[in-house]
Amino acid sequence: MVVQSNNKTLESWQQVLAPYSLGYKIKLLSQLLTRKFTDQLEPFGLTPFHWLVLCCLWQEDGLPTSSIGEKLQQVGGTLTGVLDRMEERGLVRRERDAHDRRIWRIWLTDAGKELEKVLPPLAAELRDEAMRGISAADRELFSQLLNTAISNLS
Repeated sequence: MVVQSNNKTLESWQQVLAPYSLGYKIKLLSQLLTRKFTDQLEPFGLTPFHWLVLCCLWQEDGLPTSSIGEKLQQVGGTLTGVLDRMEERGLVRRERDAHDRRIWRIWLTDAGKELEKVLPPLAAELRDEAMRGISAADRELFSQLLNTAISNLS
């Protein structure tokens, strides 16, 4: 028996139901990557969120807090707590903007800069493990497709 709803057969609905749906598979991939990366970061006392903040600052040191939040699509309260812990650990320092005292800029300390030598190779190793057997062209296509889906929902 085939059940129809809005001209969709039960079989076509299977594609949107977990564990067959794209959303479920992306969530599962995210969870697996996060779990493995968390394990890699643990000896450094870092979380994946710390990693994301560090990546922003390695690309452009001295960013305003608001710019980091925009890049990571995070709300202020969450980011503030992460920055507090990173500052306590001596990875970043906060300074008021010289031209606008309402703005706090986040700067890497020497300890935060040193992690750039160690952590990106760990991330690359995990990426390579996850993408084993996938060609460079397919990796690029996968990245473009994910960017399009993210853009469509943003």
